[in-house]
Amino acid sequence: MTILIEKPHIDLQMMDQKVMEEDPTELVLDGGFKVQKPVTNTGFDAPGINSFGQSFRDYEAESERKKTVEEFYRLQHINQTYDFVKRMREEYSKFERAEMSIWECCELLNDVVDDSDPDLDEPQIQHLLQSAEAIRKDYPDQDWLHLTALIHDLGKVLLLPQFGGLPQWAVVGDTFPLGCAFDESIIHHKYFKENPDHSNPAYNTKNGIYREGCGLENVMISWGHDDYMYLVAKENGTTLPATALFIIRFHSFYPLHTAGSYKHLMNKEDEENLKWLHIFNKYDLYSKSKVLVDVEEVKPYYMSLINKYFPSKLKW
Repeated sequence: MTILIEKPHIDLQMMDQKVMEEDPTELVLDGGFKVQKPVTNTGFDAPGINSFGQSFRDYEAESERKKTVEEFYRLQHINQTYDFVKRMREEYSKFERAEMSIWECCELLNDVVDDSDPDLDEPQIQHLLQSAEAIRKDYPDQDWLHLTALIHDLGKVLLLPQFGGLPQWAVVGDTFPLGCAFDESIIHHKYFKENPDHSNPAYNTKNGIYREGCGLENVMISWGHDDYMYLVAKENGTTLPATALFIIRFHSFYPLHTAGSYKHLMNKEDEENLKWLHIFNKYDLYSKSKVLVDVEEVKPYYMSLINKYFPSKLKW
């Protein structure tokens, strides 16, 4: 029972080549997590088009989602400022909104649709399961990665009234650093000119308030479900590897992991974790489909992972 306490197009061939070049057998995660080669003969087959018949992440294609998505990014780019993110992190780090399990949170996402997503308009629990099941096909022995896929978007509960009912622009969409210049690789970059930070000399240079190589853990990222779920997982003592937390916090950071922007802020640990984020991104993006997962059929498996890596109840 939930106890409320009071919410650029990617080339598929290039992505597959990158994943092959970054052989996961060469990576060993913290805590002794070992990696095996993905299954290639019966694994996940990434589709060439999204559920609307368009290329994935094509923000210019005429579709029923185009106007909604662009308006979302206009509002996001105007309102996501350094001071706003600082306030949100302070507020939601109190973890006073609810006490519930991971699976209970998954079920809450039945009421959530992501307005920033040009590729899918299904309830978010289906996206979680589609991503997790796709990774499970290729990496059957990496259960930490299956669970990371299942929980990576749970922070979208911020859209619900009991979690503050935040507007979509403060919860979903591509993320980017605050406190330094807005890189032109960010989708719909033109709308940043109305953001107060855009004209702030402390924030509008390449490094801004940061130094090169400072590490992404020290960089303020636009507020949303990524950062919130990262904070929740840390607060509740998850035993997932640090790489999983990196994926959760930065999986929407498309300017970094698809355009290569902001790499000057990364440290050595970030470089290793980014290899895994590139792998994860394929399944997060290309698993979106109108073919739905049978929730009750896969639930026992994911419950076993939740019990392995998380306490029975979490503070949210």
